[in-house]
Amino acid sequence: MAIITVGIDLAKNVFAVHGVNDSGKAELVKPKVPREQLLDLIAKLPPCLIGMEACSGAHHWARLFQQHGHTVRLIAPKFVTPYRLSGKRGKNDAADAAAICEAITRPHMRFVPIKDEHQQAILCLHRTRQGFVEERTALYNRIRGLISEFGIVLPLKVERLKREIGPHLEDLPGWANRCIGDMLAHAHRLDERIGEYDAAIQEAARQDERSRRLMALPGIGPTTASALLASIGIGHDFANGRQLTAWLGLTPGQYSSGGKTRLGRITKAGDAYLRSLLVMGASAVLSGLGDKQDRFSRWARNLQERRGYWKAVVAIAAKNARLCWAILKYGEDFKLYAEREEGKEQKECVLAERTQPA
Repeated sequence: MAIITVGIDLAKNVFAVHGVNDSGKAELVKPKVPREQLLDLIAKLPPCLIGMEACSGAHHWARLFQQHGHTVRLIAPKFVTPYRLSGKRGKNDAADAAAICEAITRPHMRFVPIKDEHQQAILCLHRTRQGFVEERTALYNRIRGLISEFGIVLPLKVERLKREIGPHLEDLPGWANRCIGDMLAHAHRLDERIGEYDAAIQEAARQDERSRRLMALPGIGPTTASALLASIGIGHDFANGRQLTAWLGLTPGQYSSGGKTRLGRITKAGDAYLRSLLVMGASAVLSGLGDKQDRFSRWARNLQERRGYWKAVVAIAAKNARLCWAILKYGEDFKLYAEREEGKEQKECVLAERTQPA
């Protein structure tokens, strides 16, 4: 019988492959497949459903297998664990491949969107920039900690630290002076690198029409728009905007029983980087409300007054995530509320002109 489902446990050099037929019987069991032989093995199979865990190299292999007519599904490792036959075979690569093969056939299983090379290249920009930002933060914290050993305590704000540390450098002993000077020079180079990556991300966002539409939303800048587009594509892996917000961890956890609904804090599941960008954008929206009287600003202001600052920030971030999904999903067919209001006002003006007596 033909193999219809294949589970592959990914690794660096040696892979495990488990394939079953339409009756669920194992037809292909290879616990050790060298890296250079994996593609040849899969290419010889008839078109089938292939499942892999979403780990290092998974998107690369998924693209290669799709070129040979296979349907590929990537699954989060935590969803594979319940299907592992731990009571019989324990934890090993072959058992993982069999568990993946079983898990991807479940009707309500959730899968990870497969990224193309352009999406992964854009995410490389974001990951590299974020690494530089984390390194810079750690560097300034190290500087602050070292100079405090010599009785020099400066404010936490980085700009004030860089401005006020100069006069204190001469008070440091020889080697300490050299170390702090080198770290400040390295931090300055990191600032330059981060600025270069910011410019590259902004240029990539401006060149993409979908990113430009996302940036029309309040609280969505080039960094957030390009990161969202690179992570979820056109949003076809999500049935609606709420699924995207749940994937981002912006929806409340539910602890309901006996017909009584209990909603807790947001889950904070999924991609922490995307969630932080949306939350920072929502915070900027609240900071810049001022006296704006458009529909969105009135809603955000009332929400902040009723529920408080942080709940309003999370609500705005969740709303932006849903609107981003709609923009990516429907493209030109989706119009923002501002565009709808403008069209409604124009329609009312035309009707008023027509009803005026001649």
